[in-house]
Amino acid sequence: MNFVYISPHFPRTYWLFCDRLKRNGANVLGIGDCPYEALEEHVKASLTEYYFVGNMQDYDQMLRAVGFFTFKYGKIDWIESNNEFWLEQDAQLRTDFHVTTGEQADGIGRLKHKSSMKPYYKKAGVATARLAQIPTIKDAKAFLKKVGYPVIVKPDIGVGANDTYRLDTDAELEWFFKEKPPVPYVMEEFVTGNIYSYDAIVSSAGEPLFESMTAWPPSIMDIVLKQTDLAYYVAADMPDDLRKAGRETVKAFGVKSRFVHLEFFRLTEAKKGLGKKGAIVGLEVNMRPAGGYTPDMMNFAHSTDVYQIWADMVTADARLLPDSGDHQFCVYAGRRDCHDYVHTHDEVMARYADNIVMHEAMPPMMQPQMGNYMYTARLRTEEDAKAFIRFVQEQR
Repeated sequence: MNFVYISPHFPRTYWLFCDRLKRNGANVLGIGDCPYEALEEHVKASLTEYYFVGNMQDYDQMLRAVGFFTFKYGKIDWIESNNEFWLEQDAQLRTDFHVTTGEQADGIGRLKHKSSMKPYYKKAGVATARLAQIPTIKDAKAFLKKVGYPVIVKPDIGVGANDTYRLDTDAELEWFFKEKPPVPYVMEEFVTGNIYSYDAIVSSAGEPLFESMTAWPPSIMDIVLKQTDLAYYVAADMPDDLRKAGRETVKAFGVKSRFVHLEFFRLTEAKKGLGKKGAIVGLEVNMRPAGGYTPDMMNFAHSTDVYQIWADMVTADARLLPDSGDHQFCVYAGRRDCHDYVHTHDEVMARYADNIVMHEAMPPMMQPQMGNYMYTARLRTEEDAKAFIRFVQEQR
């Protein structure tokens, strides 16, 4: 099997996907914008060969890279990045090189455009907030007459909470249209709820080989804009209604042979047209693993190896790693250099010495969302996880 992996060096733990593929006997052919000599040794070891490109957004360079691998190794069987930023380019490369094991260029829009996702949620039987494309302020005001403030505005194609805003007044609406980036935006009615994700590795038949739930903070964009501390956790288990909504959404979108990250609200108050308090409401789909160190957190929470499960999905279309039976909560708590915390680093480490599984300074690119320093711990209960967050993030 010839597998072209896009950007094996970033995010920094994604070389593990390559490592597990290579263990499974695949030729893992990396393409990235980091010079080979600058790659970490474990990244080099996870690859059969590496092709350096100066600019990964230059499609002609990417085309030549895949062409070189095709000439040297024969037909390419898979092309994947597992990265939201490159999903459209991945799809175009598959189409141009007749690689049929993933999404093609003509179908990727339903997975990238927020405005295209609603019909698939409806097919899945999952309620969603009303949404409108807003090329002009006139369009935005027409939608506001239907839903009222507050509303959320975000790029139709976007990653995470980047360039996303909550608008509460006409003055904020005016400001938004003066300052917004020159890209298509959508406006969505505001939903009061907690955010949970259904994360899964899906077979070629669209069946889940692995499932997990992550509980997220109510507003990632507030964390970015207001520089508050991020905390979230991978849960030990998953409620049946979220599992059902996740599986039906995967089926409706026709997703196959992928790691997926699907976001849902659980309403904290009833909302007309969406459901009663506690109802599940679709937020958006992401056809890649959850960001940051969340895949590693899944490993700690479920005593497993999602990188191996994914690689087995690719090479055997099956789950070969059995369920460990050991499921706990894995919780992330970030800190920012601008805040003064009650408990020192040494106190955190002493208090949770037996629980902490990772702690380190975050790379600059991830600091706006994740904080400057992170602690990740494995704990038995949700109550323990929340106590850990309070201890790490309590400020003076």
